[in-house]
Amino acid sequence: MGCRPVLKSAKGSVTVEFFLVLPMIIFVLVAGLQVVGVAKTRIELIGAVREGARIAATTPDPARAVDAVQAALHPGIRDRVRISVSRPSVVGRQARVTATLRHQMTSPLPSGFGIDVSASAVMLVER
Repeated sequence: MGCRPVLKSAKGSVTVEFFLVLPMIIFVLVAGLQVVGVAKTRIELIGAVREGARIAATTPDPARAVDAVQAALHPGIRDRVRISVSRPSVVGRQARVTATLRHQMTSPLPSGFGIDVSASAVMLVER
């Protein structure tokens, strides 16, 4: 009347455990790629608004600063970015350029899911 083990072999248990953990591993990898994509977009946006702030500080025309921001961005996101320029006409005051972009996430997340990425840069008006 001793205890008999139910499973005599563990051959299939490794396969079952692997297929139970595999979706979690894939989800973590995809989430990591999404974070990298958001970071890349933010870094690109920061560089573009710095370029726009430099132009805004040296030129009284805010449209040139907007053009500079758009020129510094990747062609795939130029049309989706919202840019605002605040430039006082007084030398020594701050010219501010702000850009906001909706970064769309890819699968396996639902379509339409995204994160708002924004960046702002300030430089003193020179002329």
